[in-house]
Amino acid sequence: MDAFFASVEQLTRPTLRGRPVLVGGTGGRGVVAGASYEARVFGARSAMPMHQARRLVGVNGVVVPPRGAVYGHLSSQVFETMRTRIPVLETLSFDEAFGEPAELAGATPDQVLDFCESLRALVLDRTGLIASVGAGSGKQLAKIASGLAKPDGVRVISPAEQREFLASLPVRKLWGVGPVAESRLRTLGIETIGALAALPESEAASILGSAMGIALHRLARGIDDRPVAERAEAKQISAETTYESDIVSLAQLRPAIEAMAVSAHRRLTADGRAARTVVLKLRKSDMSIVTRSSTLPYATEDLTTLSAAAQRSALDPAELGPIRLVGVGFAGLSEIRQESLFPELDQTVRTVEAVSEEPTLGLVESPDPVVPPATRSFALGTWYPGVDVEHAEFGHGWVQGAGHGVVTVRFETRTSGPGPARTFAADDPALRKADPLGSLV
Repeated sequence: MDAFFASVEQLTRPTLRGRPVLVGGTGGRGVVAGASYEARVFGARSAMPMHQARRLVGVNGVVVPPRGAVYGHLSSQVFETMRTRIPVLETLSFDEAFGEPAELAGATPDQVLDFCESLRALVLDRTGLIASVGAGSGKQLAKIASGLAKPDGVRVISPAEQREFLASLPVRKLWGVGPVAESRLRTLGIETIGALAALPESEAASILGSAMGIALHRLARGIDDRPVAERAEAKQISAETTYESDIVSLAQLRPAIEAMAVSAHRRLTADGRAARTVVLKLRKSDMSIVTRSSTLPYATEDLTTLSAAAQRSALDPAELGPIRLVGVGFAGLSEIRQESLFPELDQTVRTVEAVSEEPTLGLVESPDPVVPPATRSFALGTWYPGVDVEHAEFGHGWVQGAGHGVVTVRFETRTSGPGPARTFAADDPALRKADPLGSLV
């Protein structure tokens, strides 16, 4: 899919069409999760610090927070559409997959091109989104071709041209060649895929290791017989976020863990499985990572039990050091659920009070500690740019701006076309937060 996150925002919020759109957090540590092609013209890209991307795009840029529920819904629609033509898909992410249509076995390049164009047209018709398709004799070539097809195109690499095509590409284009392997090859004067292919297989193995060297040497020669297969179910479901300022106390850490447990639990519920192992991930301000896990005697989907397990793994930042990222993950996933014999014990958190020398057992209660806002947050108030809202009279919309006691809302959805903007008092009782999926109507 082309610039998937940003394209979904432009699809469901018509005013954004044709404008530079950045999806991500705006805090000091916020990063770009997605950038429209209009934003990429200015040099903005995914994983770039948001403050840098905003400087590049300028005053015409629009920044909105990610809306995972909307991306997930449309991603499912895209893959369901593709499966009507390609029953077996190997999905790589929200917006990318491999397919190996049986009807294309032995097809000519022109037939493959026609198939790809018809697939793109089908996806556009059913979802309103643009896909680019790459095709070749294996996954490696298809992946490279899809990059060359963007935006809004098709690139078919025929067997007759693939050797010459690969030969001139940088060796880094090969799957499995990271910075270390690239540096090692460069010191030996091997900078292109063609140069790697020209080596004897034994020499490639001695440079890169027997298994990796032989595999990469085969890919460099255009030999890629890896089958397309449905991906296995996820082994872990998790959620994490980076905070604008460091968490420095246990009173701040507790609600942050709770928020991530709730977020991960939503994904667990959608997945339809239960979890037995709970993993807490803490990234310190020096970028080092600390993980702790606890395993229950049974698999459960009970939020209170899972959250309590995460809380029991908490480490006091006063001793550990400042924390910039908090994550909670659920592993040991199973479709079999079992009730606890002693739920009151599984749902408690062992805490140590500063005034006591002995630990006490009890549910965590906190007098509303101040937690730094997450980088995905835009403001601490009720209304912030990008949030979906519903008005009793005007229907579904999204906040364009808020402050000084007022909020400006653009009322529009996927099918409405660009809608009107209206300003309300921030405490207007007719205005309330809405389900983001309402923008798909």
